[in-house]
Amino acid sequence: MKTYGLIGFPLSHSFSKKYFTEKFQNEGITDRQYELFPIENIKTLADLLVENESLCGLNVTIPHKVGVLPFLNEIEEAAEKIGAVNCICIKRFEGETYLKGFNTDAYGFEESLKPLLTAQHRKALVFGDGGAAKAVKYVLENLGIEYKVVVRKVVEGSILYSEVTPELLSTHKLLINTTPLGMSPNTDTFPEIDYTQIGSDHLAYDLVYNPLETVFLSKAAAQGAQIKNGLEMLYKQAEKAWAIWNK
Repeated sequence: MKTYGLIGFPLSHSFSKKYFTEKFQNEGITDRQYELFPIENIKTLADLLVENESLCGLNVTIPHKVGVLPFLNEIEEAAEKIGAVNCICIKRFEGETYLKGFNTDAYGFEESLKPLLTAQHRKALVFGDGGAAKAVKYVLENLGIEYKVVVRKVVEGSILYSEVTPELLSTHKLLINTTPLGMSPNTDTFPEIDYTQIGSDHLAYDLVYNPLETVFLSKAAAQGAQIKNGLEMLYKQAEKAWAIWNK
């Protein structure tokens, strides 16, 4: 039996376990299983690998996407540039364990975003500057899309929400929420910008997928904007992880 799993803390709700368990059932895969490993301290990763010799792959979630980097033997180029890993391939040779890190968030985001882009989406506002934003910024740079990062507290190279002017919204037609604002159970929260300045040529993308339509998306949609939640990104990054583990 080959085991795959998710490390992070806490792991109260997991898309990954449900997704892969259903995948194995639907595709008649009987020799694979997917488990949750809620580890608070990333230093316990070594113990986890010793205790679970059947582990062949891991997904990585908050708060370990950056902290896991020093524990890897190799990191793919994209993940290294992003500075965050959310997928690990585990190989074992003669008693030695070899870990290679990947970032499938970037792939999932890019593949779900590209079909929606039009000529007016050449400039973006990225709300938040946490781990999820790293993959988003990497993709925008690859696609040649200029962006400004919007944060609540002053950080070098970013702007504050109070600095998102009507002029800025008129030139930056791609709006991306990478924060947990609007995510269940705090579904009444949202990036505080002037939604009256949004129109039909804007595209609002929210990495949140629970609920499927956040206040951010509903406010943008009410102004005629095209909207997209993070569910397809999640499916695509999961499939990419599966492909990596089975290479």
